Amino acid sequence: MKKNIAIIMGGFSSEYEISLKSGNVVYEMLDTTKYNRYRIHIFKDKWVYVNDDNDEFPVNRDDFSVQVANRIVTFDCVFNAIHGSPGEDGFMQGYFELLNIPHTSCGMYQAALTFNKRDCLSVLKSYGIKTATSFYVNLGDSINEDQIVDKVGLPCFVKANKAGSSFGITKVYKKEDLQNAIAVSFKEDDEIIIESFLDGVEVSVGVITYKGKTKVLPITEIVSENDFFDYEAKYLGKSQEITPARLSKEEEDKVNKLAKKVYELLKMKGFSRTEFIFKDGEPHILEMNTVPGLTKESILPQQAATEGISLPSLFDNAIEEALKRA
Repeated sequence: MKKNIAIIMGGFSSEYEISLKSGNVVYEMLDTTKYNRYRIHIFKDKWVYVNDDNDEFPVNRDDFSVQVANRIVTFDCVFNAIHGSPGEDGFMQGYFELLNIPHTSCGMYQAALTFNKRDCLSVLKSYGIKTATSFYVNLGDSINEDQIVDKVGLPCFVKANKAGSSFGITKVYKKEDLQNAIAVSFKEDDEIIIESFLDGVEVSVGVITYKGKTKVLPITEIVSENDFFDYEAKYLGKSQEITPARLSKEEEDKVNKLAKKVYELLKMKGFSRTEFIFKDGEPHILEMNTVPGLTKESILPQQAATEGISLPSLFDNAIEEALKRA
């Protein structure tokens, strides 16, 4: 019996276009002899199944089913390809867990925690994991530039606390540019994290549960043509992504061990991609993504390919693992 797989894509954030691309790649790559595939678009104003003719059928949110002609379709597993809210921040995870439908991403708590950069870094710091020095600002707080600069120094990064794909990030060189950078971040979120600039090699490390075990994929080094790894660098070809990264054996071992430790400490499941910067030879964690890009150009699929794992195998494994946990 072929299993019915819902591939959820879209979402409520600035990342919805990337999510639609990721979801369509999953749709194309899943084995049609094994799975019936359904593209489900999730937006604020509609949840719909979209067939190959682009006809839309509404999703019944009571049980996450779809009526197609006279047939009610229910799903054996959900493949989560929503970057940002509500797919990466715990909402969809909680919804599917309440309905008892297996899904490919991590649990609700892990998604909510890792999506909140400030909370996630605070938890990891307590395990002795190195991070940049940070300063927090909430919407409505009075802003004291001197206090910020005294703590984090210049240049520094001003980031939206809960936003992905490098939306709402500015690198600030001068104290007088802080206010403007903060305004940019507040467009994405009502909480901000301001971090010291770590000058060093930036790497991205994919960790997945593969065939029942935690697997660290080959490391990618990020060399941005822009001032940092921003949206353009990530998605518009303004960066070099070198897999495997040009690290010494010692650096590679350190960051591999750390990425695996973070994945297991947080009791992660499914895909994760964690960004680190080396400062004085030590990896410092920046953030963790739990629904990383899954297009052919995206970092995690590149890492899987270097490891000899094709996209159909990568996606099939994610579904198998989700069904095993059910």
